[in-house]
Amino acid sequence: MICFETMEIENRNLLIEGAKAVGVKLDEKAVEAFDLYLKELLKWNQKINLTAIRTEKGIVIKHFIDSFSAYPYLSKPSLLLDIGSGAGFPGIPLKMVEPSIGVTLIDSVLKKVDFQRHIIRILGLKGIEAIHGRVQDKEIFKRMEGGFDIVISRAFSDLRTFLTLSHPFLKKGGMALAMKGKVPDKEIQLLSETGRMHYKLHKTVSLFLPFSSFKRTILLFEKN
Repeated sequence: MICFETMEIENRNLLIEGAKAVGVKLDEKAVEAFDLYLKELLKWNQKINLTAIRTEKGIVIKHFIDSFSAYPYLSKPSLLLDIGSGAGFPGIPLKMVEPSIGVTLIDSVLKKVDFQRHIIRILGLKGIEAIHGRVQDKEIFKRMEGGFDIVISRAFSDLRTFLTLSHPFLKKGGMALAMKGKVPDKEIQLLSETGRMHYKLHKTVSLFLPFSSFKRTILLFEKN
């Protein structure tokens, strides 16, 4: 049986030290907020398939710390759109550690959006909303076109699809930030050389998540 008491001390330390390793400092209040997020995720996940990761340690490393890895590449303050946000990653953790950013989450699965709204409500987060739908939907497109400084996604789709879908929602000079696993150099080169994508490859960062062997590649594309 899963116990929903306070996060184990070892995992709290992993959260704090892992966050620090990617440039995020968590105070006690923030740790308590992530503790609550984790407990609610485990609780909901027993009834709804929100994530395949079902251990405290796995959630801390592969959801929370992984979300933090994008933090150094955010412009602050800014408006951020998280496409295919699932159980709220990376958008909700980024909002929790950087309140100055405005965050819009969008996912096509209503149960996941319900969970996002639940977390936003119980944590008392302001300047963040969760939308049920797809970025291709006409109403969403008309409402949000050209409204964001950053569009982010974590393993939402292939890189080309993500860039194509992101483009209309970015302001000129805005950044599409793709969080991927291992990306072949050839794929990155082809994308950066394709003028009709209307992007310039700004930066590629590869890292291993702290306390794991999971490789994360972060690609930042600037909208021309």
